[in-house]
Amino acid sequence: MSSDAVGADIAVLGSGSWGTALAIQLCRNGHRVRLWGNESDQIAELRAHGENRRFLPGVPFPAGLVPQESLEETLSGAAACLAVVPSHAFAEVIAALATRLPRGIGLAWATKGLEPQSGALLHTLAQRGLPGESLAIVSGPSFAREVAIGLPTAVTVASEDQDFARRTAGLLHGGRFRAYTSSDLVGVEICGAAKNVLAIATGIADGLGFGANSRAALITRGLSELIRLGAALGGRPETFMGLAGIGDLVLTCTDDQSRNRRLGLALARGASVAEARAAIGQEVEGVITAAAVRTLAHRLGVEMPISEQVYQVLYEGVPPLAATAALLEREPKAEFG
Repeated sequence: MSSDAVGADIAVLGSGSWGTALAIQLCRNGHRVRLWGNESDQIAELRAHGENRRFLPGVPFPAGLVPQESLEETLSGAAACLAVVPSHAFAEVIAALATRLPRGIGLAWATKGLEPQSGALLHTLAQRGLPGESLAIVSGPSFAREVAIGLPTAVTVASEDQDFARRTAGLLHGGRFRAYTSSDLVGVEICGAAKNVLAIATGIADGLGFGANSRAALITRGLSELIRLGAALGGRPETFMGLAGIGDLVLTCTDDQSRNRRLGLALARGASVAEARAAIGQEVEGVITAAAVRTLAHRLGVEMPISEQVYQVLYEGVPPLAATAALLEREPKAEFG
């Protein structure tokens, strides 16, 4: 992002709940935001109602927020661009930006996931498609509705370009929204992706009625999995103990605003994956990410037993209770080392 001055023109790509919430926050800070979505019917609804009734009903748009269906018009004259699209659409958006993104403004994203087929981190897709541009990820414990209505929230903005991290954070930071910076792009990306898979596991355990002891153990051992995977890719230890790591993990595993946790709850109660996703009605990133994390973990030789069992439930039809039994029946071992 090329400017942190009040009154910047900002393109936000993605008109779901999180993209809309961040667009509202940017407007609160005095910026002008063009909010892009690729469904013309939805954009027409946003314009007609002055709110995102599908995903954030009852939260009116500020005056500076303008929904757009033309990507070219959204990007024209923009001083900053923030992509907030599902992980499976990220590569397509990068390809569209390759010939449309104004040169030199960089790209930030608030997408939490991996490239579905390869397990690649999203910044590698962005580096290939937007060579020479500064890149950053916005991540941390942040439910969209709470941000949209102005409840206190803190996130991390990570970039290998610290000037870009500060400028991006400066655009978002204000009021009750606090943005910290980090140079650990890889660690923050891994945290944001893997925690969604672990939230499904915690939802399954709670749906089976396993209680608070089980939930605490899953979060703690899940954090160990997240750390092992992140460390294998060069993530820094302090990142896993910060907002993007344990902060986002605890949030997503313990509150029913989490779509991933709700999916786990539904699976434990007998719903199929398709039924659970349909009932939630929004993207559940952990479903796609479970397969991508498994691919990445196998490639790196990283042991992730909880994430493996989530994959077995989602893709191999293993009943949730049997997946839990497989975890409990593992041989005892030292907790560390």
